[in-house]
Amino acid sequence: MFIDLILGLACLILGGVIALFASRMIAGRKLTVARGKAQELIAEANNTQKEILLETKEEALKIKAAAEAEYRGRRSEIQHEERHLAQREESLARRFEAIERREYNLSAKEKEVENVRTRVKELKQKEEKQLELIAVMSSAEAKEVLIQRMEGEIGEEASRRIRGMENRVKEEAEERARQILVLAMQRCATDVVAEATVSVVSLPSDEMKGRLIGREGRNIRALEHATGVELIIDDTPEVVSLSCFDPVRREIARLSLSRLILDGRIHPARIEEEVQKARAEVETTIRHEGEQAAYKVGVQGLHPELIKLLGRLKYRTSYGQNVLMHSIEVALLAGMIAAELGAKVSIAKKAGLLHDIGKGVDFEIDGPHALIGAQLIERWEKSPEVVKAVAEHHSDADAASLEGVIVSTADAISAARPGARSESLEHYLKRLGTLESIANSFPGVEKSYAVYAGREIRVLVKPDEVDDLVAIRLAQNIAQKIEAGLSYPGQIKVTIIRETRAVGYTK
Repeated sequence: MFIDLILGLACLILGGVIALFASRMIAGRKLTVARGKAQELIAEANNTQKEILLETKEEALKIKAAAEAEYRGRRSEIQHEERHLAQREESLARRFEAIERREYNLSAKEKEVENVRTRVKELKQKEEKQLELIAVMSSAEAKEVLIQRMEGEIGEEASRRIRGMENRVKEEAEERARQILVLAMQRCATDVVAEATVSVVSLPSDEMKGRLIGREGRNIRALEHATGVELIIDDTPEVVSLSCFDPVRREIARLSLSRLILDGRIHPARIEEEVQKARAEVETTIRHEGEQAAYKVGVQGLHPELIKLLGRLKYRTSYGQNVLMHSIEVALLAGMIAAELGAKVSIAKKAGLLHDIGKGVDFEIDGPHALIGAQLIERWEKSPEVVKAVAEHHSDADAASLEGVIVSTADAISAARPGARSESLEHYLKRLGTLESIANSFPGVEKSYAVYAGREIRVLVKPDEVDDLVAIRLAQNIAQKIEAGLSYPGQIKVTIIRETRAVGYTK
C-alpha cells in the first residue's frame, strides 16, 4: 500500500515535470515565432523609413533646384534693371549737361542782344536830337505835319476814285444780276402744285361709315389712336376726311383707311395691322423720294439720314407749295446761278436741295427752319460751306458767303406764295406742333395728338408708369403748362388715355 502511494506520487511528479517541460517548449516556440514576426516588422519599418527619407530628400532637392532657378532668374532681371537704370542715369546726366550748356549760351546771347539794343537806342536818341536842332522842330511835330498833308491829298483823291468805282460796279452788278436771274428762270421751268392739309377718302357707300365708326365707336377710336389723325365723318355722302397737321401721319392714315375699305374687315386688331404696314410703306416711299430728288439734281454722297429727311418733304407743304418740288427747283436754280457767277456749283446745288430740310422736323423742334436745317446737316455733312449757306438763306444768320446769297435768291425766285391765308395756316400748324411737344415733355407720356383744330390734346400714357391718380395730376399739369406757354383762342381740352390690355391664348 505504501509502495503504491509512492509510485503514484512519483508518477504525479513525473507528469508535472513532463507538463512543465512541454509548456516551456510551447512557450519557447511561440516566443521564437513572435521574435521572428517582430524582426520582420522592424525590418519592414526600417525599409519604409528609408523610402520616406529618400522621397523627402528628392522633394527637398527639387524645391532647392526650383528656388535656385527662380533666384537666378530674379537676380538676372534685377541686374538687367540695374544696367537699364544706370544707362538712363548716364543719358539724363548727359542731357542735363547739354541743357546747362545751352542755358549758359542763351544767357550770354541775351546779354549781347541787350547790349546791342542799348547801343541802338542811344544812337537813335542822338540822331533825333541832331535832326531837331537842324529842323528847329521836334520829331512829333514833323510827323504830324507830314501826316496832315498826306491825309488831305490822299483822302480827296481816294474819295473821287471810290465814288466813281462804286457807281460803275453798281451799274455792272445790276445788269449782270438781271441777266443771270433771267437766264436761270428761262432755263428752269418746273410745275408748281398746291396741296392741302386735309385728305379725303372716298367710300363705296354710306353704309361703310357705320362700319368705320364700329360698335360704340371702337373702330374710329382705334384708328385715331394708332395714327394720331382725326377722322371727320359728316353728312357729306360717301366721303371721309382725314385732318392732321403732320402730313406723314395723314398719309399713313389715308393708306390704312383705303386698304381697310377695300378689304372690308374693319376691327381694332386689323386696323393696327394695316397701320403698321402703311407706316412701313410710307418709310420706304420717303427713302425712295429722297434718293430720286438727289438723283434729279445731281447731288451725290448724301448721308442716309439726310436722304430720309429730304424724302419727308414730299408730304410737306409750305405756303401752298410742295416743299420737295420747291427744294429740287431751288437746287437747279442755285446751280445755274453759281455757274454764271463762277461760284462752287456742287455746294450751291447741295445747299439748295437741303435748304428747307428743317421743315421736315419743324413740328418736333422749335426754332427757325433754316437754323434747324443747318444743325441737322452739320451732323452728317462734312462741308461747312453747305451748312453756312443753309443757315443764311433766310437771314437767320449773318450772310457772308456767296453760296448763301445764291440759295436765298433761288429760293425767292422759286417761291409761290398765295397770300396771307397760307401764312396763317403755317402759324396754325406751328401751334399744333408746340401743343404736342408740351404734352410729350412730361414723363410717362408715350405720344400725344392734337385734334379738333387744336381744341383738344389727347395724351397716351404708359400704363405701367402712370396710374389713375397720376393721370389726373398729369392732365392738370399739362393744362397749366399750356396756359403758361401758349397763346390760343377759347379752351383746350386735355384728355389722358391710359390703356391696359390683357391677352390670353387657347391651347
